Formats: sequence, structure tokens, C-alpha cells
Amino acid sequence: MAHIIVVGNEKGGSGKSTTCMHVATALARLGYRVGALDLDLRQKSFGRYIENRRAYLARMGLTLPTPDYRDLPEVDAATLQPGENPFDARLAAAMNALEPVSDFIVIDCPGSHTRLSQVAHTLADTLITPLNDSFVDFDLLARVDPETGKVKGPSIYAEMVWAARQSRAQAGLKPIDWIVVRNRLGAQQMHNKKKVGAALEELARRIGFRVAPGFSERVIFRELFPRGLTLLDLRETGVDQLNMSNIAARQELRDLVAEIKLPGVRADF
Repeated sequence: MAHIIVVGNEKGGSGKSTTCMHVATALARLGYRVGALDLDLRQKSFGRYIENRRAYLARMGLTLPTPDYRDLPEVDAATLQPGENPFDARLAAAMNALEPVSDFIVIDCPGSHTRLSQVAHTLADTLITPLNDSFVDFDLLARVDPETGKVKGPSIYAEMVWAARQSRAQAGLKPIDWIVVRNRLGAQQMHNKKKVGAALEELARRIGFRVAPGFSERVIFRELFPRGLTLLDLRETGVDQLNMSNIAARQELRDLVAEIKLPGVRADF
């Protein structure tokens, strides 16, 4: 059975597609067979990232490890069982096609609550939730007392993950390993950064996730998307000398893959 990695957060702009692409490509470079799905059927940023990669590699005559991306197949309404949701059927068909040929399947969820996202969370062996380091994003996980900064209780996204965990438990599946990834961390120990960190650690103990550092705000990520490249591809595409920012970003990726603790995976790239 493929190990399923779901990257989810009900807010856009948190770095989900960048995280998906770099984790998926890192696993492919380590020799694993990696399937990829994008459940944001409108924007498809993850899917477009991989399509950009395929086009660039074909144009340049290069061969680099690339996730096996599939669009969700269309289904004939006549084949659905009474009451069966067509989105469930499309996701099931895609998973059935990828699982026999994949060691890992990376699924990018939309930045909103959808049926596809809800179902995908119940499939997750590993759930990665990228989070911009601010209380605006933190509000999706928990409600915070504005005076004391103390966590008052879980919020909408955390409740959805809780429901997914209950569904898996009822089906006899292993628990979701949930990692909240702090993206766009500031370089300095600002007061707000400390408060967000303290609130995350308190919430992690209460509802059961791990906290990991993610990616800083770097121009390189915006520059890589049009060519479908990642930090791991730079030397093969003509960048002989990495600057300090690129080296630091590569180390952030190594640290993230190591912290996710996927079965059998060592971040030796």
C-alpha cells in the first residue's frame, strides 16, 4: 500500500503547493515512486507546477526525477451507485490507479472546505499543514483569547481533522500523523513569532500534532515555479554556484523531510 501524504489547510497562500512539489520531488530523487494529485480543481497550482516541469524538461532535453501527476478522471454518472457522490468516485478512481505503482502519493488540497478535501483527509497517513507564522492563519486551528494569548479551543480546520481521525479510527486504520509546518518564519525572534510559537506548542499538546519549521520567505520559490523546478534541480539546470539563500533553503527542505519522518526515508539529498 502506498503511504498517503495529504497537504491541507483551509486558507490560500500558506505554501501548500510549494511544500507538495518539494516533498514529492525530494522523494522521487531518493528513488521512490511518487504519485501526485491536486484536488483544487479550479486553480490546480500543484498540477500546473508539475506540468511546467514536464514542459521545461522536454524543451531542454533533460531527464529529472518527476512525480507521476494524474488529473482526477471523469466518471459516467450512469455508473454511480444510488446516493454515491461523483467527487468520491473520481478520487477513488485516481487512487486505485496510482496505488499499485506508487510508494508515496502526495495530495494537495484546496484552500477551502470541499468534499474532496474532507475525503482526502480521511485517507491521510501523514497530514502536513503549512501555516504562515501569524495569528491570522493560526485562527484556522484554534481560537485565542486576545488579552492573554491563551488557546480557548480548536477552530474549523482542527475540527475537520478531528472528524477525519474519528472516521479512520472507526474503519480500523492507523492514526493520522499530523505535522503543522511554520512557513515564512521571520529571521529575528520577534515578539509575535514567539507568541505564535507558544500558542502552537500549547495547541499541539491538546489536539495532537507535531510542529516543524518550514520555508522562509524566499524569492527563489517564485522564480522556480514557471519552469517547474525545485531547489534540488538547480545544479542540473546550469546553476553551478548556489548563493547563501539557496543553500539555506535546501537545508530547510532537508530539515522538513527529516522532521516529517516518513517510513524508511532518510533526507540524504
